[in-house]
Amino acid sequence: MADRERLLTALKRLLKERGWRYADLAAALGVSEPTIKRVLSSGRMDLARLEQICEVLDIDFFELARTARGARESRRHLTLHQERSLAAEPRLMTVFHLLCQGWRTAAIGEGFGLRPPELVRLLAQLDRLRLLDLLPGNHVRLCVPRDFSWRDDGPVRARYLQMASHEFLKDDFAAAEAHLALEIGELGEASVATLRRKLDKLVVDFKEAAELDISLPPERRRSVGMLVALRPWVFSLVDSLRAESAPPARDPRRRARR
Repeated sequence: MADRERLLTALKRLLKERGWRYADLAAALGVSEPTIKRVLSSGRMDLARLEQICEVLDIDFFELARTARGARESRRHLTLHQERSLAAEPRLMTVFHLLCQGWRTAAIGEGFGLRPPELVRLLAQLDRLRLLDLLPGNHVRLCVPRDFSWRDDGPVRARYLQMASHEFLKDDFAAAEAHLALEIGELGEASVATLRRKLDKLVVDFKEAAELDISLPPERRRSVGMLVALRPWVFSLVDSLRAESAPPARDPRRRARR
């Protein structure tokens, strides 16, 4: 499929997710509905028109391009065997994580007190899993992309996600770099889809920033965590109101005496 067709497909999918009709887009752009139909069917639009469409849909061109490329649909995963092996051994998981963050093997050994034989054993195990190539001098070359995603229902998430999120939230978030916000509201399907798309983009932005900052020296970097969550939820406080407002239950023994 040509790049132009991919962009058009992504635009049409986005309109559907937002619940927009061609008439809605035409009204937002100040053109006729037949004009929009012709543009989206033929793909003949200049950059200025594409920028206008992106602006009214609240999406930037690069995000649209990522969607057109199928980034969300084709997330890159490790194999199930690789994930199971990492989940089974925390030290192996930690070394692999640090290597993905740009740490050198010597720095891992010094920073975490790993003796050379143990470090070599872990590196060799990662090599056998085809997660990296172990080179002379204990240098390594990753065999997987740094922006891979853990499987949603995979063994790594099953073992570490609950523990990590619990530890992450055990903080007052008082540091200058910290930020914590909780919002509760009632939303329609289109708004939920829009927010989900923006959260997905935020995760991509985080990974891209981490990839760029790998080139910084270690003293100019720090470990930063970002927890992103969105789900249907009713605060238990609301249920307590419902429980207090409910009429008292009748005593079944009184009914039996009648």
